[in-house]
Amino acid sequence: MTITQRIGRRLNELRSSRGLSLEALAHRSGVSRSNISLIERGQSSPTAVVLDKLSSALGVSVASIFEETPVTDAPSPLIRVAEQPVWDDPASGYRRRNVSPAGVSPLQLVEVLFPPGQRLMFETSERDVDIHQLVWMIDGVMEIVHGSEQWKLNPGDCLAMRLNAPIQFHNPGAESARYLVALTGAKT
Repeated sequence: MTITQRIGRRLNELRSSRGLSLEALAHRSGVSRSNISLIERGQSSPTAVVLDKLSSALGVSVASIFEETPVTDAPSPLIRVAEQPVWDDPASGYRRRNVSPAGVSPLQLVEVLFPPGQRLMFETSERDVDIHQLVWMIDGVMEIVHGSEQWKLNPGDCLAMRLNAPIQFHNPGAESARYLVALTGAKT
């Protein structure tokens, strides 16, 4: 199964479990019904901005959209690197890898590789759930704007944010930036 198909299946599971029609999710998220349908059928790879809008409307983190639904009542506490879903944003080229096993912990870990010169804006602000994230810089540099606050992160720096305001990520450097995002508070 491709990552696009995996995203589509998971999006459909999340929407269905909340009793939302395509029309209702479109209204809540601001993403067209036809675009959601294409994504759910695995015929379109959404951008990071679209995933942010959909996850906000569903009350989950973006990382939750990449998780596999456990096929047993007892999900495995181990996920091997080869099994960790990797996705490239078709608009900015940023790459994310869900590191944590699904359904085991309220904490989600995501590794991000962000291309030089790229900028990404998540306009979604308030969510139905209280999601907190930490961004820990490993390599490179990132400029992050959260609401009206702005920071420049260098290797080793760690920034804590609540996902309650628009967020902009920008890599002003000449090299790719690599960082780890830890999320908590998201329901699945």
